[in-house]
Amino acid sequence: MAGYRDLLRTPGVGRIIAAQLTARFPSGMTSLALLMHIEHVTGTYGAAGLVLAAASVGQAVSGPITSRWMGFWGMRRVLSLTTVVCAIALAGIGLLVLPIGAYMALGMLAGLSTPPVQSAVRTIYPKMVNSRQLTPLFSLDASLQEIIWILAPVVITVVATQAGTVVGILMVVVILLAGGSWFILSPELGRVRIPRSRRRLGKVLARPPVLLATMMGFLLVGACAAVEAGVIATFGEGGLQAGIVLAVFSIGSLAGGLLSGGIPIGRWAMARRMAIVAVGLVVTTFSLNVWWLGGSLLVAGIGVAPALAVMFAMTTASVKFSDTAEAFGWVGTGQLIGAAAGSAVAGFLIDASGPTGAYWTAAVFAVVGLIVSVVSVRGFPDLRFRDAAPMPDTEPVRTIMS
Repeated sequence: MAGYRDLLRTPGVGRIIAAQLTARFPSGMTSLALLMHIEHVTGTYGAAGLVLAAASVGQAVSGPITSRWMGFWGMRRVLSLTTVVCAIALAGIGLLVLPIGAYMALGMLAGLSTPPVQSAVRTIYPKMVNSRQLTPLFSLDASLQEIIWILAPVVITVVATQAGTVVGILMVVVILLAGGSWFILSPELGRVRIPRSRRRLGKVLARPPVLLATMMGFLLVGACAAVEAGVIATFGEGGLQAGIVLAVFSIGSLAGGLLSGGIPIGRWAMARRMAIVAVGLVVTTFSLNVWWLGGSLLVAGIGVAPALAVMFAMTTASVKFSDTAEAFGWVGTGQLIGAAAGSAVAGFLIDASGPTGAYWTAAVFAVVGLIVSVVSVRGFPDLRFRDAAPMPDTEPVRTIMS
């Protein structure tokens, strides 16, 4: 923990972490808010799954593009535009009574305009700390983001069930605008400019670690999305238990991430961490009892943040600085396509066979992730004897000192 204290004493690190966590707080609320609102309006989880899938596909399409735009037009311009458009789309879903196709269109617009906060902050990190601190910083970031998943599900569940699903969505909009403004106005965004990448869009995927991180993100987040749908279906949109169980899932992830921050990342790191997730999610299929689900998801969560930290570190270490934002955009795309697939499959299986279908979906995603990480172990970089800093560009990085 001493290493984390040193990190937080580094000028600007604590501030940018707090700002980006606030800006990303809606990401822990939006899926649940849409799931509860669309199910409430249409009476079917299948329709809700389609809207969530549309939003996730929109994010998946836009992730690499908006991330790359930050090298052309600057981080603040891209983040400001996307934040405003996303807020308008979400407000439309909450305030308008529409057919399912129109809800899907607005969901896709919200996804297309999702602010690329993750790509921005993880591109900034290497310029804020020394290379030795970068891997621990990624572990801390992956761990602290679980605060979002601990608090946000509880907050949105309480608000949506007590004040209504429309109020829940409007609260997401307010936090999106307020948190986004804090992050956009952070001094760190004005001190670093991303050089324009000279490569074609998508060329960065030719690097095996980036492709593997994208695939693993698809499988891991697909499993988590299926869990989210399953928990809501198990306890109903009116049950506070749903938010609590999802918070327990995130507490496991938070603990796992903090404890793994000092462990060197070798080639087998991803496989070991995915094994924990897979075991926990397979066990969830045995019973829908709240205590059983809480315990099994706590175990599964222990592997989530550590697995994400491996993805972040291997991505940064494998590309040039000018390609970092786009690389993280593709990793995010993998995660969001996984969320779309996990939500959609789980939604239809819930309608067909009940909540257990969602947990089987999550278990299959996690087991496939474990298999991929074992079969492709040679494609994962060994970072035990090197740092996770990006490779240097041929042109210098422009830094503005305020």
